[in-house]
This record gives sequence, C-alpha cells and structure tokens, in this order.
Amino acid sequence: MKKIIIVFIVSALSGMFTAHAQMQKGSILVGADVGKFDLNLSNGGNFTMDISPKVGYFIKNNLAIGGYVKLGVSIIEGAGTSTNYGIGGLGRYYINDKEINLLKKGRFFLEATLGIEGNNKASGGNTNGLGLGFGPGYSYLISPNIALEGLLKYNGIVGIGSSATNNDLLLGIGFQIYLPYKKVATIIKTAN
Repeated sequence: MKKIIIVFIVSALSGMFTAHAQMQKGSILVGADVGKFDLNLSNGGNFTMDISPKVGYFIKNNLAIGGYVKLGVSIIEGAGTSTNYGIGGLGRYYINDKEINLLKKGRFFLEATLGIEGNNKASGGNTNGLGLGFGPGYSYLISPNIALEGLLKYNGIVGIGSSATNNDLLLGIGFQIYLPYKKVATIIKTAN
C-alpha cells in the first residue's frame, strides 16, 4: 500500500514534465474511457454507457502498446437491454508536430485495437468474435501527468452469432494518467 501511495503522490505532485515527457520511452499510461456515446450504424440508434480501462507501455517515444478491457450495457428504446464486452491489445501513436498540436498541453493521437469482442443485443443480431477498432483522438493535459481525452473510433466485430458483423462509430470521453516509469521505480526502490 505504501508503494501505491508513493506512486500517486509522485505523479500528482510532479511538475517537471511537459506534454512531451509523458510520452517518452519507458513511461506507462493507465486510464479509461468512462462514457461512450454510440451511434450504431448497423441496426438503428441506441444509447450506450461503457467503461473501457486501458494500460500501455511506451516502447519508444510517442508509441505505446498495451491492452484494454471493455464492459458495457446498452439501453435500446423498445428493445430491452444489451451487453457488450471485449479484451485485447491496443496501440497508440502520439503525433509530435508543432504545426498540428496547436495547444502546448495537448497532443493528437491515433489508436488501434484488436481483440475478442461481443455485442449481444436484446433484440437479436448478436455478434461475437474478432474485434477491430481504429480512430483519431486528442489528449489534453489538465495536470502534468493527467489528461482528458476525446476519441472518435470505428469499431467492427466479425464472427459468429445471428449477425456475422457489427459496425459502430464511437465517441469516447475519458482520462489517462501518464506515469514516468523510471522515476517512479527509483522512488519506490529508495522507499524500501
């Protein structure tokens, strides 16, 4: 517990990082999309609220790989309640171009996901299988290590069920915490 508290204190109080330092090799990102607005392209409209935790490791500057979990419930007017799920890998590339990133504390990024997903609708049209998603987003740092994000993403599922495919266009709103791994590891070592 002591280590967890130290990690969060370091990340919250650290003012030494700019928008570029969080996305350097060795850093870790942890966060979630806490609300999604789903415009279903396949079978009419619905409203969806999901939680999609994500974790990633920067293998080089501006490029992170990691994983995601998706859990959600959809309320479809007149049709009942539907569920969706997913687990898989993700990749993110942050665009480091001063002409594109006009705000000093913000970065555009591209995100892609690949995993096992399912969309089980109360009204039928269930699809469970391979999920593929990609799209652009924007990350704005509200503190040196915490960012609010917006993500516009296509998400498709190809597989088995009463429908062979499912296609969605998602607007995700969430947050990410960027942890400078090397600095946190050094502090934890000295605390022991």
